[in-house]
Amino acid sequence: MDGNGLNIAVIGYGYWGPNLVRNFFAAGANVAYIVDKDENRLAMAKRAYPTVNTTTDINHALQDTNVDAVAIALPVSFHYQIARMALLADKHVLVEKPMTKSRKSAEELIEIALRKNKVIMCDHTFLYTGAVKKIYEMISENALGQLQYFDSIRINLGLFQNDVNVIWDLAPHDISILSYITDEQPVSVSAAGLSHTKNNVENIAYLSLFYQSNFIAHINVSWVSPVKVRRTMIGGKTKTIIYDDVEPTEKVKIYDSSYTVSNDEANLFMVDYRVGDIYIPKLDTTEALKNMARSFCGAVTKSSKPESDYSIALKVVSLLEAAEKSLKDKGKEYKL
Repeated sequence: MDGNGLNIAVIGYGYWGPNLVRNFFAAGANVAYIVDKDENRLAMAKRAYPTVNTTTDINHALQDTNVDAVAIALPVSFHYQIARMALLADKHVLVEKPMTKSRKSAEELIEIALRKNKVIMCDHTFLYTGAVKKIYEMISENALGQLQYFDSIRINLGLFQNDVNVIWDLAPHDISILSYITDEQPVSVSAAGLSHTKNNVENIAYLSLFYQSNFIAHINVSWVSPVKVRRTMIGGKTKTIIYDDVEPTEKVKIYDSSYTVSNDEANLFMVDYRVGDIYIPKLDTTEALKNMARSFCGAVTKSSKPESDYSIALKVVSLLEAAEKSLKDKGKEYKL
């Protein structure tokens, strides 16, 4: 496996940390340290993994020359500080999404990583799902024709957060998918949203991304929906993909339907519609986080390029930062 011989320290054993530990072991790596400020969480980790070193002091892991890499599963407000410490300690770094809270801090981390010849990668997990891999494959083969729109809904009830709004929490998933499946980058963004709580952290928002070509993207994110929806529609000139991540099995459906526009003899606008078959492709069912762990290990041990490399992480942070400005400026369009 790609992770053979790789020693990793996982920083943070709250919600996501246990998933990282489990999947790094599954990928063949060795989790040498689990670091957390909560002694109860460390006791839980020790019961599950008796051979792993547990500590409340991150320096124990960073000063250990046998540790090759650090995986950071902490709130985004800690990402820059801990990632910088790890890079300066000559460790490879995996950080949860989004990479940082600003483009400037993300660029600094990337500069340090490149200068020290270390991997820095963001865990945009959805890029490692069988569904998104299939979507990427189809778009790469031009199976949909020229792309026209990307329309995504990612809503649920909770989890309300204090350090970031709903854009920084949920939209990174959709922005990373969008950045992965198409090479074209947006030229501007507009965002509108509201907070319904006293902390003024927006819990519902709508993002519109504008492109130089005849393509547009729209993302709806919310913590206040009574139902959980994870649905994306990607429309092309000849076919449309509907990706429903809540669907247990048939997550991706391809609709072979389209329209053509013409003028009749009187030069009147005419639209002809074509409705074809619906195709449901077979998808890789490997756990996405296991694929991500393998990808990170491969980047470290084999210098392979991960799907969620630092360039996608930087694009996500840059777009989020511009969307935040637009959000605070009542939906004003901001250039990227």
